[in-house]
Amino acid sequence: MSSKRSTYNAVLFALSLAPAVSALSMPAQAGEPDRLFFKDDGRIPNSSFPVLVYRAVTLEENDKAAAFERLFAANDWPPQWRAGIFDYHHYHSTAHEVLGVASGHARIILGGESGQELTVEAGDVLVLPAGTGHCRVEESDDFMVVGAYPSGQEDYDVQRANADTHDASVARIARVPLPKADPVTGKDGLLLKAWRLQE
Repeated sequence: MSSKRSTYNAVLFALSLAPAVSALSMPAQAGEPDRLFFKDDGRIPNSSFPVLVYRAVTLEENDKAAAFERLFAANDWPPQWRAGIFDYHHYHSTAHEVLGVASGHARIILGGESGQELTVEAGDVLVLPAGTGHCRVEESDDFMVVGAYPSGQEDYDVQRANADTHDASVARIARVPLPKADPVTGKDGLLLKAWRLQE
């Protein structure tokens, strides 16, 4: 059995374990993003699709915010804003989201309170499937991200972690269509392969 297949089977087995396992990751191959998996915790739905974490994306200009905006737009994820990340656990039930770190660095938590903490810095990109919890814990003074959503999903909502609204959010998330392209690597990128594999 190949090492790739062994890794894949190990992740599938781990995903079948008890709900206490809240976050799993698959190691990235050369040039590919990390893939992080988060379980529904009863307050934040998360997703069966993996979060994709691209590190140190190569951009051809010094203005990373403008470069991310052009990159995302070219891949059919129109950019919507430049700002930080909210300092409370939240998610979007009507859209997938991409966050391009244009400057600075921050510590964030993905997947809800029992999720995974990671550090992001200028040049990194997070692709969050609808329902994925995210929260900023700490940031540098110059921390800024570019936020974008797939075409047709620009009317995104913001949902806080809440057991009372969880089920209605799950129903909305199930209706969110897959994007047409990976916001970083386009139509032939990993996103469509990774997310379709999990359907």
